[in-house]
Amino acid sequence: MLNRLQAAPSSQLLGIPDGPEGVRVTLEVMRQLAKAGRINPEIRATATGIVSGLGQQDFAGEVNRLFQFVRDQIRYIQDPNDVERVTAPEITLADGSGDCDDKAILLASLLEAIGHPARFVAVAFSPDNFEHVYVETKIGSRWVALETTEPVQMGWEPPGIVGKMLRHI
Repeated sequence: MLNRLQAAPSSQLLGIPDGPEGVRVTLEVMRQLAKAGRINPEIRATATGIVSGLGQQDFAGEVNRLFQFVRDQIRYIQDPNDVERVTAPEITLADGSGDCDDKAILLASLLEAIGHPARFVAVAFSPDNFEHVYVETKIGSRWVALETTEPVQMGWEPPGIVGKMLRHI
């Protein structure tokens, strides 16, 4: 997930530090993109369209529909070699593809656009080697994992996690 170079939405390459500090920088870029995305009229219209037909205040249903949309309709595709590309949600939506951070930014933006809190969870499978990110949202009083790169249900987390870094939107 996190390499030395990052492509900003303007296609500029920005240097980021290695290790956990680089993860923090990348999560901050993701947070900024999701914050901008949550007020984008196209993102809100997409979110409201996806949840249309649900009963009033079916918040778990809304989360599940948005999660399934990003999981099933946005194709997982890797970044270019040796480049960490972090993409604005409207671009991921238009392209219909992205890697774990792109899918996470889109899902967080969709959730936040209709009032569901979201946070990013970067995970390490060996000490200080963060290599994946997904979204969590609150349903009731509980944070629920939303892993969109695998054919899994809400609440599933990858096995073997030895470290987490959280970034609220």
